[in-house]
Amino acid sequence: MKSRESFGKRLGYVLPVALGVTLLFNSRSHYSWLGMRFAPDTIALAVTGVVLTAAGVALAMWARLVLGENWSAAVSIRKDHELIRMGPYRTMRHPIYTGMLLGLLGTALVVGEVRGLLALVIVGLGFHVKARKEEALLSREFGAGFEAHTKHTGMFLPRV
Repeated sequence: MKSRESFGKRLGYVLPVALGVTLLFNSRSHYSWLGMRFAPDTIALAVTGVVLTAAGVALAMWARLVLGENWSAAVSIRKDHELIRMGPYRTMRHPIYTGMLLGLLGTALVVGEVRGLLALVIVGLGFHVKARKEEALLSREFGAGFEAHTKHTGMFLPRV
């Protein structure tokens, strides 16, 4: 491992993600304003949510497979680290986070309560913090190569 952040620095994105996931799956918030419905409780919306969740999980898994040995839960650079530009990384720089957020959006639609939307926003902020740290490290490691990659890709959404 060439460089790896400390546990303390990881808390800046681990805590928001943990908070968001807890909020989404904590049904006790059902009795407060967090339990208010933002979407109707219909089969069509539930099916849409399940499809979005499955698509998000599939995207995250595909992106993880493409990263191979370059993946790490912590922001880090490995020895012989490569800048991946294939698969979903051709059009976006953080497709694992995109997939996870799409899965959370689908789950929020199925839940249909405000807590689901709030969880999505909180987790999205946590992923944004982590993505910025990763990009700073990749920029230092790969310089002009990474800068060129950013001009052709979106952070979380594909650049067309």
